[in-house]
Amino acid sequence: MQWIQNEYANDYPRLLPPLNTRFTFFTIPSGKRQIFAWALYDWANSAFATTVMAGFFPIFFKQYWSQGLSSTESTFQLGLGNSMASLLIVLGAPLLGAIADCGGLHKRFLLSFASLGVLATGGMALVGQGDWLLAVMLFVAASVGFMGANVFYDALLVSVADEADWNWVSSFGYALGYLGGGVLFSVNVAMTLSPESFGLADASEAVRLSFVSVAIWWALFALPLMFWVKAPLATVPASATWANTVRAGYVQLRDTFHQLRKLRTVFLFLLAYWFYIDGVDTIVRMAVDYGLSIGLQQSELITALLITQFVGFPAAIGFAFLAQRIGARNGIFLALAVYSIATIAAFFMQSSGEFYALAVTIGLVQGGVQALSRSLYARMIPPGKAAEFFGFYNMLGKFAAVLGPLLVGTVSVLTGSHRWGLVSVVVLFVIGAALLARVDVKEAERLAKNT
Repeated sequence: MQWIQNEYANDYPRLLPPLNTRFTFFTIPSGKRQIFAWALYDWANSAFATTVMAGFFPIFFKQYWSQGLSSTESTFQLGLGNSMASLLIVLGAPLLGAIADCGGLHKRFLLSFASLGVLATGGMALVGQGDWLLAVMLFVAASVGFMGANVFYDALLVSVADEADWNWVSSFGYALGYLGGGVLFSVNVAMTLSPESFGLADASEAVRLSFVSVAIWWALFALPLMFWVKAPLATVPASATWANTVRAGYVQLRDTFHQLRKLRTVFLFLLAYWFYIDGVDTIVRMAVDYGLSIGLQQSELITALLITQFVGFPAAIGFAFLAQRIGARNGIFLALAVYSIATIAAFFMQSSGEFYALAVTIGLVQGGVQALSRSLYARMIPPGKAAEFFGFYNMLGKFAAVLGPLLVGTVSVLTGSHRWGLVSVVVLFVIGAALLARVDVKEAERLAKNT
């Protein structure tokens, strides 16, 4: 495990937020504690996204669990695990969402998926060296738990707050997610850099403890949602059997496909969302590869990841206030414009300082485009079908970063330049923005309320 200490040791002081940092807590709209409880779940599960998915699991898998496998084979196994988890959510999210809407099962499904994620994440600490198959299986289970719970977490937005507050509440959730993920990740990195300071034998033990800390963090901060957030009412009788609820969910899902013909504006928004969120996810997924290709060090890339997390906290809240002035759709347009300019600027990047500047820029808009997309979509969907429609929304989110990486790779090969490959992502932002410009939000809101 010397690889962690060698890579990050010199950057230890700047990987942690200042100890005297003070965070301002904003007034919760309408004084509803269930809003804070709902948003706190983003603080809870973002620890998995940051420490496990983006941070330690890929490196630990290749360096520790995959001993005995070639580098290409371990990459294939990790990629296969990611694809399997996404495919399971893509296939199941819309139907499970419809079932949740019919039976008022949003909280039950959310907590069931979250429990799966917590248990699988904690189980990673028990996987022995070279046992790559078990590691992949647990990673798939944890990822399914993470993504599956998000379907119902997103859907609860429409019931925890009044419509006038959706922009703010959605942004508040993402802001807490950036902050919570960054705080725990900072501690986890410190543990691996100086394990003896935490009473640990070595960096390997520190990584294992990091997985346990994520599981505890996730479970602990999910409790307020369980106790304080009220589930939407069921649309089937309380006496209905489980089989009847599933059947009602299936019928509702079938009817929704027919309704999408009438809700063409919703379909157009989802198409626009697929393009621009594909660009956003591609930047997230390809930034590290791009940084390595232009000669940056892994320690510099980890620092940039933490910069994005901590900048994303206030920026996501800032976008909520901005949306109150210019509207959610215009806020998304602004974020996409910044993404496009930053991507073009990355073409000329040469130094780590410029990469850090890119991390700050992305942090300023990443949470904003995610939060405002969620709140805008919530206004366009029929009442009583939030989980089902967010099933479609999250399904497209899982399909995201399919076209983008392929575009980047193809252009890189054809031009022989990573720089031209990355800048090609601007096309996705432009197409997404052009489609979004054709979305009549007021018409969509009217149709949703009359459906």
